Amino acid sequence: MSVSSAAELGFTHRFVAGNGPRTGVTLLLLHGTGGDEDDLLPLGRALLPGAALLSPRGQVLEYGMPRFFRRVAEGVFDEADLIARTHELARFLERAAAFYDRDPSRVIAVGFSNGANIAASTLLLHPALFRSAILMRPMVPFEPSSPPRIPGTPVLILAGRADPLVPADNTERLAAMLRDAGGAVDVEYAIAGHALTPGEVDVARRWLADVITPGA
Repeated sequence: MSVSSAAELGFTHRFVAGNGPRTGVTLLLLHGTGGDEDDLLPLGRALLPGAALLSPRGQVLEYGMPRFFRRVAEGVFDEADLIARTHELARFLERAAAFYDRDPSRVIAVGFSNGANIAASTLLLHPALFRSAILMRPMVPFEPSSPPRIPGTPVLILAGRADPLVPADNTERLAAMLRDAGGAVDVEYAIAGHALTPGEVDVARRWLADVITPGA
């Protein structure tokens, strides 16, 4: 499906064109519960200056707060809705890449909390969609019926040792699932809760510099 305007892409979003040597890379920024399309733009600029930024707003409201998919309780996801919304996000990304003339093979997902969960779901359901991914405070989105294949895809998981929402065993289970799928998964724990720390932003920035070749 071709589109003639940004409004037809399916998600309220922000697109910021890149500049300099990283202009060919697109960071797909996926906010947490209560965030919006502007929420992670400063983080995107900090992680990879000069990259293009594509930041959609989740289309589900929970007590007025945007999310990317429904849940039935804290940490308990509406799996059918999650899967349907994951496919919607994948279609949005494909249309947006064409509309904004972005190389779909150079998209890096950066998600926090709810956004990290739908990014992980996208890795499982659309394994070829991301060049790499940074998952900040993610959980296992669902148990796939058959293992996906993401051979060599770099994935960074940022977890908090004192996170009250994401137990360490859940983090490790997600890491194992992605490794079993062939992903090159790094897990970094911070002495922190659910909120991201400045030190973790530095970790993610250095990690991106390592996985992106010069001039990419």
